[in-house]
Amino acid sequence: MAGQIEARIKELGLELPDAPAPAGSYVQHYQAGNLLFVAGQITFWNGEVKFQGKVGQDYSIEEGQEAARVCALNILAQAKDALGDLDKIKRIVKLSGFVNCPTDFDAHPKVINGASDLMGEIFAEKGKHTRIAMGAGSLPLNVAVEIDAIIEVE
Repeated sequence: MAGQIEARIKELGLELPDAPAPAGSYVQHYQAGNLLFVAGQITFWNGEVKFQGKVGQDYSIEEGQEAARVCALNILAQAKDALGDLDKIKRIVKLSGFVNCPTDFDAHPKVINGASDLMGEIFAEKGKHTRIAMGAGSLPLNVAVEIDAIIEVE
């Protein structure tokens, strides 16, 4: 039955934003065989940039997790744009998370857990993925978090 994943998103009290257009010379998603590659998604929400600043300086870890959730929802918006139906997702394979933070910040994994946990809430077992979480001295538009994804699809 189509629409199960979107129904789950609504059940969680969430919504998908509009899929942001590329902000540079790249595409937002590309499918190679049964893998969908989603470009790094930042904290855009329907055309507005949210969470500008550094986690550990301007934002708490919990606020950084919220920023990571926005990135994850943008990833899913891009997947819907690419696939037409989120039910075509077989598994979230990998997330790569970048946290804009001071050099002494070391809680990158806790911040990116915001996105990882959301994928688990939405997709259950299919949401479990490999991951990297790292710090960055700056990110595009001074956003707090950027995350890209590799997704296995039907």
